Amino acid sequence: MTLSTDEVRARVQALLPGVRSDLEDLVRIQSVSADPERLDEVERSAELTAALFRAEGVDARIVRAFDGAPPAVVGEKRGPEGAPTVLLYAHHDVQPENDPADWDSPPWEPTERDGRLYGRGAADDKAGIMAHVAALRVWGDDLPVTVRVFVEGEEEVASATLPQLLEKYQDDLRADVIVIADSGNWDIGVPALTTSLRGLVRVDVEVRTLTHAVHSGMWGGLAPDAIMAMTRLLSTLWTEDGTPAVAGLVSGPAADVDYPEERLRAESGAVEGLSWVGEGSAVERLWTRPAITVTGFDAPKVAGASNTLVPSARARVTVRIAPGDTSENAVRCLQEHLEKHVPWGAQLSTTLVDTGEPIALETSGPAYDAARTAFTDAWDGTTPVDMGVGGSIPFIAEFLETFPEASVLVTGVEDPDTRAHGPNEGLHLAEFERVLVAEALLLGNLTVE
Repeated sequence: MTLSTDEVRARVQALLPGVRSDLEDLVRIQSVSADPERLDEVERSAELTAALFRAEGVDARIVRAFDGAPPAVVGEKRGPEGAPTVLLYAHHDVQPENDPADWDSPPWEPTERDGRLYGRGAADDKAGIMAHVAALRVWGDDLPVTVRVFVEGEEEVASATLPQLLEKYQDDLRADVIVIADSGNWDIGVPALTTSLRGLVRVDVEVRTLTHAVHSGMWGGLAPDAIMAMTRLLSTLWTEDGTPAVAGLVSGPAADVDYPEERLRAESGAVEGLSWVGEGSAVERLWTRPAITVTGFDAPKVAGASNTLVPSARARVTVRIAPGDTSENAVRCLQEHLEKHVPWGAQLSTTLVDTGEPIALETSGPAYDAARTAFTDAWDGTTPVDMGVGGSIPFIAEFLETFPEASVLVTGVEDPDTRAHGPNEGLHLAEFERVLVAEALLLGNLTVE
């Protein structure tokens, strides 16, 4: 059986109210994998996810790398004999909501405003789950391919047990094509396939200048305090224009994609008059060059601070590494830089927090042809952009290593104003409908040689 674009679109429109209702039920579950007090909620989201797939004929079950590990959902629905096997990936855990006061509506109560559905996980990545469920609903008992499902429960905490899960359930997950619904599109009305992502290295850096705190009036001007030493050290990580100054990090070219200045400013939230840092085109700086950020700093708060030389200070340094680099190289380069530049003989210690490898996907072949056709049809003739992403999805490298023969397609429901991980995360509902059409069309296209 084949379905035309118009038939798929009509089925999606008919199914949309139920898909949205199920998405809202998922969003109401506070599946914050980073919060030990909400692990029961992570279990609830796994159970509902499994139930949603079972309702579509998938023999879904909850699995774990080991007892006590986060719950993932694995399952299969058979298609015709000899048809390709497609693995559909998403994750059911979400980021913390942080301060609810920063949200314009309750983070755990899905709320529609101006064509968006707001709530934590409404886009990242519970809408990814529902894109897969909806594609199965569109095809019903006439599924043109064999579908395997893998919905992870720890993506937002670095997928720590993913290697064990892939090894343990390798035969259940093996596929010709892997569709990872955890990225986004270029703009409202412009689809995209994510073809590269930067990797990640996070290191905690500690500087100590004194064995204990001392009076700033007695010793200031002679003994350097740790915050003074730390800020001096951190400032060496960038050149005057903000380009990373750590020698040995890899940079590369990016696709010739125009990122208009007004979009950059609107989407980044840049304050009026702010100058950009770094060199190269905007998309190179965002996709294919390294970036260094201080994402945490331990020091006394201004409120209640005393006239004291602080003996130690700690910062978390995050390096986004470009495709073509490795986390091993980046850690070595960063360590060498810090050791070379630590000032005044201060004691330096570093602790590696975690890493994730960058990726550059092979974007030719039948799977990509099928995806580009599906996206073009779903977006009424607008061809998809091959898009890089400056963020990291480290587990993709794990998939590529485990299933080297598979074609990997990175898709998603997000748009430039989704605000994933931040307050007021929201799903653009009209774009979500196009995503549902595109994935259903993709399953049909993958049967065509």
